[in-house]
Amino acid sequence: MKKIISERKLCLICMEEHDVDKVEVIEYEIFKDQEVTFTADYEYCPVTDEYLETEDMIRSNSLAMKDAYRRKVGLLTSEEIISIRQKYGVSQKDFSEILNWGGATIARYESHQVQSRVHDNVLRKLKEDPKWFLEMLKQAEGRISDRAYNKYYQLAKEQYSREQNKYLIDSIKAIYTRYEGEEETGGVALNLTKVVDMINYLATKVNNLHKVKLMKMLWYSDALHFKRYGKAISGLAYSALPMGAVPEGHEQIMLLEGVSFDTTFYGDKIAYRFYPVPGFEIKELNQSEIDTMDQVISGLGNLNTEEIINKMHEEEAYQCTGSNCVIPFSLAAKLALE
Repeated sequence: MKKIISERKLCLICMEEHDVDKVEVIEYEIFKDQEVTFTADYEYCPVTDEYLETEDMIRSNSLAMKDAYRRKVGLLTSEEIISIRQKYGVSQKDFSEILNWGGATIARYESHQVQSRVHDNVLRKLKEDPKWFLEMLKQAEGRISDRAYNKYYQLAKEQYSREQNKYLIDSIKAIYTRYEGEEETGGVALNLTKVVDMINYLATKVNNLHKVKLMKMLWYSDALHFKRYGKAISGLAYSALPMGAVPEGHEQIMLLEGVSFDTTFYGDKIAYRFYPVPGFEIKELNQSEIDTMDQVISGLGNLNTEEIINKMHEEEAYQCTGSNCVIPFSLAAKLALE
């Protein structure tokens, strides 16, 4: 027993006025064939050495027991369910309607009822994926008020925007599960912080840095560092495409937080011009990596798109790699840039 607070009042156990303690007690119960341990609150009468549960305590102790069960079997607790709802600013009733579970379901889960495993899986997905919440919200249009719909939609869009970078990182890492080792990634693990550093550093030094040129300068930086030190900088894997080396996952990399570019339309074609983010500071590049990139900038920074493509096509590493295949870093030994 642990005393939390004492209050002088009429004790409902002995019906005398004295200091009544609020205490915490470790309890053990069997719920759904599982023995659970939880902390329960009681009023304690030191005169009779007895405990009393108020109505509020009965409810909170029951919920504490059920939450202990949920933790034991791997279900979300009532507080975790509340936090998911609060993440999107949704009322209990509207959350139930969005999920199409019936108006009181979420209120029950937050107060006294243990959710099913199926419902738990749905709630977990909503916890991690604002985009899925947006999709479910659209399906619920008409079942909740327009005012509430607009409020929830805006909040979910903001959540999705904040978490978009995480989704991009996860998708890039998924691509790179197939690449590892010296031949494909230059002997280093993928480091997206360094990738963002490299893009920004190049953008600070090179005028009119368009996408095609950027892709080649990233490859030259990694290849030259590998040639010099036996390891690349970024951990990117590069494929030999018609216009030269292009990193795997380049479309997602462009959208990473910390990468900035403008788009310009030339007829039916789009050009991407990269520039450094305001206040850019290097986070992880070391001096040997910066020195290597400086040499790449010195040798290639003034080339236009066509010139850098032609130079790439002259590289033995490109010529000896099959079309659309990953360029082995071992071929960087004969890099022309040095």
